[in-house]
Amino acid sequence: MSQFLTKLEVRVADNTDDGRWIVAAPLIYQSDVAGQVFVVPRGFQTDMASVPRLPLVFLLAGDTSRAASVVHDYLYSSHTVSRKMADSVLREASAVTLVPAWRRWIMWAGVRLFGGAHW
Repeated sequence: MSQFLTKLEVRVADNTDDGRWIVAAPLIYQSDVAGQVFVVPRGFQTDMASVPRLPLVFLLAGDTSRAASVVHDYLYSSHTVSRKMADSVLREASAVTLVPAWRRWIMWAGVRLFGGAHW
């Protein structure tokens, strides 16, 4: 069963102007869709979700599913799975954290359409 095996623990990065966070303890996620366990290491830097700060876009998809977003950022930086799989893990992990289906779809569509530049 897909699940987070640890809780997300982060702290604000020293250079707080760029909205980055540092993972304070390993974040461990067990993914059924990928068939593996992912460990985001302590010290990994993330911006949580790279959602444009446009009012409507941020209202619909921003500041949700932080733990899933951290795993997704890690997968995009480590390339341990394909981009398509990383995006599927985001959607799956968002479901685990009880993000509504309509919001999960918006987040998934956003990374599929616009995430390629960050891969």
